[in-house]
Amino acid sequence: MNNQNLQSKSFFIQDGVKALTAFAFILSVIYFVSAFIMPDSGNHILVTAAAFGAYMALNIGANDVANNVGPAVGSKALSLVGAIIIAAVFESAGALLAGGDVVSTIKKGIIDPSLITDTDTFIWLMMAALLAAAIWLNIATALNAPVSTTHSIVGGVLGAGIAAGGFGIANWAVFGKIAASWVISPLFGGIISASFLYLIKRTITYKEDRVTAAKKIVPFLVAFMIWVFSTYLIMKGLKKLWKLDILIAGGIGFTIAIVIFFIAKPLIKKAASKLDNSKESVNTLFTLPLIFSAALLSFAHGANDVANAVGPLAAINDAVLHAGIVKKASIPFWVMIIGALGISIGLALYGPKLIKTVGSEITELTKIRSFCVALSAAITVIIASQLGLPVSSTHIAVGAIFGVGFLREYLKNSNAKRIEAIREHHEHDEPEKIEALLLEFELASMEKKAKILTDLKAKTAITRLTGKERKSLKKGYKQELVKRSHLYKIAAAWIITVPLSGLLAAFLFFTIRGFMLP
Repeated sequence: MNNQNLQSKSFFIQDGVKALTAFAFILSVIYFVSAFIMPDSGNHILVTAAAFGAYMALNIGANDVANNVGPAVGSKALSLVGAIIIAAVFESAGALLAGGDVVSTIKKGIIDPSLITDTDTFIWLMMAALLAAAIWLNIATALNAPVSTTHSIVGGVLGAGIAAGGFGIANWAVFGKIAASWVISPLFGGIISASFLYLIKRTITYKEDRVTAAKKIVPFLVAFMIWVFSTYLIMKGLKKLWKLDILIAGGIGFTIAIVIFFIAKPLIKKAASKLDNSKESVNTLFTLPLIFSAALLSFAHGANDVANAVGPLAAINDAVLHAGIVKKASIPFWVMIIGALGISIGLALYGPKLIKTVGSEITELTKIRSFCVALSAAITVIIASQLGLPVSSTHIAVGAIFGVGFLREYLKNSNAKRIEAIREHHEHDEPEKIEALLLEFELASMEKKAKILTDLKAKTAITRLTGKERKSLKKGYKQELVKRSHLYKIAAAWIITVPLSGLLAAFLFFTIRGFMLP
């Protein structure tokens, strides 16, 4: 009992320290803006907006960044501390080096700003949207639900926009595309990640000589990953510095991939030669690619999604300074610093909770499975960009994790049925013989397994396993490999993100307007 009390007290103290640190950051931002940005103006709007922006940045770091590094941590390619350091450094680098100098004031064109003629109304709208999105992200993080920060701010802008200008202000065609992405993003992510996992299984882990297969296949997989991530980084991470089409970006990425292939091939061959012929050993060959992918995903995320924190703040800053409403606002360096620091601090304080959820609580992730998840995230964004489909990086990553989990379920269940069929056919043999046959089956290549099962079917027409028993067995594997509670909770959080943040933003808009009107 005393130990429980000590643990509870320890957690309480830790939570208190985290909350105080986050609060201290927000207070520091308030002091900085009031003392150095607008010291003599007497205008408290920008100071308040900066506090909201800092709060939003903290919550983006706590919730959204987990998708980039969670799989690498779950597969033990990175330690939790190492992942947080890499993510913080590359998120900040992406924001500061490639975040651009202008940002869209209305994310995704969800409302028409020309219908808002009053500058004060526009400022209140953006403040309400920013605070609503931050509060929802805070709630989602507390519930261990990874959600889309882009959808959160879209919902906030939509709700506050309707409150300010009526339903006619909303661009419902754009909203329809965003709603469609709730299905498109996880579906694409799941299908692509499962496809790559199955390809790796067929070409490496299902082979009798896995080391030899790895020497041949892994260099091509690494080169392909370099091609995809280089193209992804050029198109998404660096698009605010220079914009290239898919052909040029893909060509540059392909050139880089060829160079990396010839560098990586002898290194992989040397590393593989020291491994034993097991799946666990082959998994280690994917450690460096996973670290690389976590860093690049974080850089691209920092370059793009930091706008979710600083975009509305930049818009408010522009409106305060120039007393006007524009579709694109310049991003002062101090605003970008708030976004980069806030994301890093939020990640360090509250990120581990979501990193654990994404990395290990949905399904068990090995390095190979995590590699497929990371690859799927980049490929899906590239495909969606070319098709003009709005997708969420959070939905893609989580969908990819569920994709590899459900594939594992299917394969495990199928394998269980085959093993049971062998046991049923040889039930009158000696136990040692049965175990030897099962071991031979487990170690066999796909081709040999197919031959064993073909021979078995030729000798017996049906196994004695009943349909009810098969259903029970299948259900057991599903419960073991993919946690349904997480699936339902995350799906529910995704569905309510836009409407809930919208309703909250509308309420906050009327509240802020009530305080500000004379």
